[in-house]
Amino acid sequence: MEGNTSSLYGQHLAEQLRRADRALQLSEFDSLLIASGSLRYRFLDDNAVPFTPNPLFRSWAPEVDACDCWIVYTPGQTPTLIYHQSADYWHVTPTDPQGEWTDHFQVVVARRRQDIRALLPSDLTHAAILGPEEAALDGVVPNNPQKVLAVLHYHRAVKTEFELDQLRAANRCAARAHRAAEAAFRAGESEWGIHLRYLAAAGQSDLQLPYGNIIALNEHAAVLHYQKQDRAVPTQHRSFLIDAGADHLGYAADITRSYASEDGLYADLVSAVEEVEQTLVNGVVAGREYADIHLDAHKGVAEVLRKLDITTIDPEQAVATGVTKTFFPHGIGHLIGLQVHDVAGFQADEMGNETIAKPPGHPYLRLTRQLQEDYVVTIEPGIYFIPMLLDELRAGPHANAVNWATVETLLPYGGVRIEDDVRVTDGEPENLSRNAFADVL
Repeated sequence: MEGNTSSLYGQHLAEQLRRADRALQLSEFDSLLIASGSLRYRFLDDNAVPFTPNPLFRSWAPEVDACDCWIVYTPGQTPTLIYHQSADYWHVTPTDPQGEWTDHFQVVVARRRQDIRALLPSDLTHAAILGPEEAALDGVVPNNPQKVLAVLHYHRAVKTEFELDQLRAANRCAARAHRAAEAAFRAGESEWGIHLRYLAAAGQSDLQLPYGNIIALNEHAAVLHYQKQDRAVPTQHRSFLIDAGADHLGYAADITRSYASEDGLYADLVSAVEEVEQTLVNGVVAGREYADIHLDAHKGVAEVLRKLDITTIDPEQAVATGVTKTFFPHGIGHLIGLQVHDVAGFQADEMGNETIAKPPGHPYLRLTRQLQEDYVVTIEPGIYFIPMLLDELRAGPHANAVNWATVETLLPYGGVRIEDDVRVTDGEPENLSRNAFADVL
């Protein structure tokens, strides 16, 4: 950590301690153990699955990405970091923990995994042990008590200034890579070639990215989580949808852009969805129900569909009859932070006893909480031409609500999605993604 980021870490950790104190106070536990996690192996193989630290661990120690590390905390005491620094000639030895952030911990190094148990408290009767099951040691088994997790997850929606710095940095990294990907599309490269350009510009590998890149040319943009990257260059580059992020100290960026190869109806659709997205972003204000933004997105989508002669009915009817769900079948977004789809999106309070229901008929919305200052959410409206959903609409009672000739024209383009990461403030929202694109011009 450098500069301002380093100075913010102490405040960030103090907030994690306050949240931990609160979680322990509201439960029957008096100490907290958090495991970074352990290696998992592929079935019938000695090849390990790529390791990613437990996000609960990373919220305390974002610079540590080694497996089999532990944080031990008892309220009123300095937290301990047990740092597993295994040394063997098969792998690179983890570097020494260093930097100002380590001043906030008592750091103990363990050279072998079997030595870790002796460094943990002997009596764990009243310890909340957080982590994946593979992190278990002799007599130390993650119990992941729901009362503790509920408090930590609920409050994680509010980002500290340290976390906001990491999210801004992740967005700048992603924006640079998005610029390179657009240039590759304009140059006529394949999905695979565009993906490689993205990785090079981001300076991150596939394994470092917070999620697998969606690099979709033409009709592939109609697959919401398109997971392939064709090596072959298509005969024609009509459209390009890229949903791709970046990582910075474990914090994720999640950005989507859509591009047309030339002027015309699809280019008009991209511009219209962008306008809807920016209007929705302006509605990301403290006190707003996030579900209302989702419902407003359907109204905006309905207006675009009618304006571009994709539907033939009034926008109000398109929403009321569910026609918009054919063209916009996912939620408007989610919380983002240490995880792309961050936790506790439906939690009504810190105890986790109740959840906030999704609007009827909208099963894919990932967040229903009322927005508070320093939440960071995504806003990602889209309009798609998905054959299986269109077939259902064509066979149903509202088939006459659609101009099928216009749909046929747009089918080869797949669809449009525009997505930004947005921070809730006490005034105008902070668009982390748009600011990042402006910074990397």
